[in-house]
Amino acid sequence: MALYKRGVQCCVTSIMHCHYPFHGLAESTTTKPMLPLSTIRVYSSSQARLGMFHRANEKYDRFLQHKFPELYLLYHTFMKGFKLLLEEIREIRRIRMKMLSKDIALRNLPYREMKTLMMFRKDMIKAIPLVLISLPPFTIVLVFTLMYLFPRQLLIRHLWTPHQQREFENLYHEQRFRHCQEILKGMVWTIPHVKEWTLRFHLLNLCSKVQSGAHPCVEDINAVRGVFSENPLGIAAMDSGHMRLLSAQLFLTPWLPGFWVRRRLKARALDLFYLDRALVTLGQEQLSDTEIHQACYLRGLNPCGLSSSQCREWLLQWIQLSTQLKESETAALLHSIVLLSVNYPRP
Repeated sequence: MALYKRGVQCCVTSIMHCHYPFHGLAESTTTKPMLPLSTIRVYSSSQARLGMFHRANEKYDRFLQHKFPELYLLYHTFMKGFKLLLEEIREIRRIRMKMLSKDIALRNLPYREMKTLMMFRKDMIKAIPLVLISLPPFTIVLVFTLMYLFPRQLLIRHLWTPHQQREFENLYHEQRFRHCQEILKGMVWTIPHVKEWTLRFHLLNLCSKVQSGAHPCVEDINAVRGVFSENPLGIAAMDSGHMRLLSAQLFLTPWLPGFWVRRRLKARALDLFYLDRALVTLGQEQLSDTEIHQACYLRGLNPCGLSSSQCREWLLQWIQLSTQLKESETAALLHSIVLLSVNYPRP
């Protein structure tokens, strides 16, 4: 029996050391262990599930597109809007980290980053009511119903369809245009309170020119820039009624206390002031046509129906005026939203 066991051991030893075809495989398994079979199965099954999910999602999209085209448009807009919103949030986080790490103020940011921060702040203020409504439990149905019925009031711009964007921009501009004549009348009523007679004369000519339907040039507004730094049209000296008209035209809440309205007007004027300087640093020729349209709309001009060349010409006039102003004369920008846009293009 001992001899039999000894013989078996010798046979096994000789097999392991001979040039057998599987000898290399045996060595590789000892030196380079393979992945467990369970890991391979989990990986392949997860890939299969992901592929099944994509195919089911594509079928669901085709089903909605053919059977319910309006619902598909809303669904597609919401999905695309949320992706854009997430990308913008990541961009905002990057800009904030840059400002903190390099100690950069908002006024010193590049044009596109400064504009992104300003628009995001506006969107978040608009989203507050919807967030408050969705806080109580079991209100998701109510939230989606309100979002469907009142998209302009409750949804941010990322979640609007292209048709809604055009429609709401035109509607907002109509609301803004309603206050133009009242603001012009308010400027006329302040003429007797201007102490310097040359400023009084130029302001009267400017108001008469705009009220007659003519488009003023940059020199016309630059000639009266002194009235926007002191009494009666400076932000610090402006009466409450005129302040509330400007606030309504800028879509700021006009029924807040007077000191708060004045503070918000000053902040908006400074935003435009530093945004214009960042645009000068970048160069207007670096902006796409879409960015030019957005820049014009932000400054009071409705680009709908205007060519890209007309929008660029108008924005150039605005920048020429803005770069000649001092920080104490930023009230001129708030009034130029009316003066430069109400009669453009020239008849």
